[in-house]
Amino acid sequence: MKQHLIAATLAALIASPALAGKAHEPGAAKLDIAVEPGRLVISLESPLDGLLGFERAPRSAAEKRAVEAMVATLKAADTLFRIDPAAQCTLGPVTLTSAPLKLGDRAAAADDGHGDLDADFEFACKAAPAFVEVGLFKAFPRMARLDVQTATAKGQRKQVLVRPAQRVELAR
Repeated sequence: MKQHLIAATLAALIASPALAGKAHEPGAAKLDIAVEPGRLVISLESPLDGLLGFERAPRSAAEKRAVEAMVATLKAADTLFRIDPAAQCTLGPVTLTSAPLKLGDRAAAADDGHGDLDADFEFACKAAPAFVEVGLFKAFPRMARLDVQTATAKGQRKQVLVRPAQRVELAR
């Protein structure tokens, strides 16, 4: 029951227009973190520009290599996100969706001309983590700000991480 409550709370946070960031603000992305019993879910919504430097399908061999490197970095989420070691979390499924890059479910990724990437990272955890250190600024130098929303058994929280900050506290 509590697990469904946290998931529903995070869904409400994500859908809340009052908490939504400005669309395609240069260098800005949105990160949602939900802690459920035995599980941590991190969702990233970012314009492709902050990840790649362009917001369309790759046109050159260099751009194709940049996309491949970005995908590899995101799929290695256990190095991109350093989760409180006491929680003993292990990486589970990673889902990447982007219409211009032809990633993920094409039906769910209708190309609206904005060139976004949505990523979901799931971790199985033995205990609730107290923090997550986010390595997105180091991995993607064009990214400068993360609008972070968290939902845990202890409540909801919103914060902004600005380069070089990387730590998101989950326990209060």
